[in-house]
Amino acid sequence: MKRLTIALSVLLAGWAVAMKGVTLDALLQTTMEKNPEIQKARYNLEAAAGRRLVFRSIGLPDAIIGGLIGDEGGHRAGQKSNQPFGFGLGGLRQAFFNAAVPPSFRRGDVETLIAQQQLNVAVVEQLEAARVAFYTAIYNRSLKGMRMEQRQRLEQNVSSQKDRYESGLADRSAFVGTEVQTRELDPQVAGAQRAYDGAILKLAEAVGADLGPDATLAEPEGDLKYATIDLDLEAETRAALQDRPDLKLARLLVRASNEDQRIIEAAYYPVINAVVSGEYIPVSGVRRIESQGGPRRSDDIISSEIRAGGAYTWRVIDNGKTYGAVLRQRSARQINELLLHKLEADVPRELSQIRHDLQAIAAKQELLARASSAAEENAVTVQQNLAGGVVSQSEFRLAENAQLEVRSDLVLLAYQQKLALAEWDRVTGRYFQFSEDRSQNVR
Repeated sequence: MKRLTIALSVLLAGWAVAMKGVTLDALLQTTMEKNPEIQKARYNLEAAAGRRLVFRSIGLPDAIIGGLIGDEGGHRAGQKSNQPFGFGLGGLRQAFFNAAVPPSFRRGDVETLIAQQQLNVAVVEQLEAARVAFYTAIYNRSLKGMRMEQRQRLEQNVSSQKDRYESGLADRSAFVGTEVQTRELDPQVAGAQRAYDGAILKLAEAVGADLGPDATLAEPEGDLKYATIDLDLEAETRAALQDRPDLKLARLLVRASNEDQRIIEAAYYPVINAVVSGEYIPVSGVRRIESQGGPRRSDDIISSEIRAGGAYTWRVIDNGKTYGAVLRQRSARQINELLLHKLEADVPRELSQIRHDLQAIAAKQELLARASSAAEENAVTVQQNLAGGVVSQSEFRLAENAQLEVRSDLVLLAYQQKLALAEWDRVTGRYFQFSEDRSQNVR
């Protein structure tokens, strides 16, 4: 067991050569700046600006300019052997009436809003994950320290019971029982260390830190302490329904589905475009190779011209392609609406459940606080009796061990409260958001 512990320590020392402390505020700020998922969502927001332009392009003018140059060669009497030629053409088309233009403009705006809320959702998820990892690391570090202190005192008890057993003052069962109780703490200490290492790794992933052999991993600062809180369920529920990023995203997806349906339904209506086109011929007297059948030879002469007018298109018979697409998009919109209603209905239930959990934690904490006071008084009394020779050293250590058990339960309740508050902040949408007021901070 000792060789395994030494090997594990060497491995951890080679994996992370140094540790530095980090507070919760600094961790959240670094996560906002360097988290890979948040950075990816920011890039998607930039891409959404391009998709918005694509949606709006249906209502913008469509212009084309072209030209052709060449050289005609050969030997003809009275003509040059090389005759360069060229001409230009251009056209402009502008939608005059198109039922798809208004929903396409709105759909482009919604696309940008969707990307913004996707960024907000990513921020909430990553900040909560970093916050939970922060609390988990502190809890397991504290738990490991208390378990090691318990084990140290029980090991002293084992030594004392062994001496009593060898002196004939105690039977073997007392010595073996103390040894078993001590060894039961070994897997708990190892489990707390593994959980701590896992939480530290999650912290490094949250801030986008380097995980190479020479990586410097962040170690959380501070301790977990229980705090009395007062939550207004009704006010928080109203705020959550209004401010939660995932609810805003779900509403935007419903809007996007509705606009997509209107864009498809625009195929039922006529499309009228204003069209302007022209050709530029730099020389005169150019004739078409093939006659167009005009009554006069001048009709075959090509010259510069500009044409303007309108183009009218209307599909009067639908073969089912448009109608089927409309039904498919309508189904997608209804599914998004159902998901939105489910999310909105889950908010009061989730907040109510979290508040009940916090109330249960508060009740347990009150009982354990009284038990902690009783354990401290008992430890003081046993210590005084030890000085007077009334109790043995073993009984004193057992009293101290009971006091440590109560302390570990209090730390567990503080950890559970912090996790519940982190979940409360997620459900209420209190984390930082991309385009909203950032004055509110997490607890």
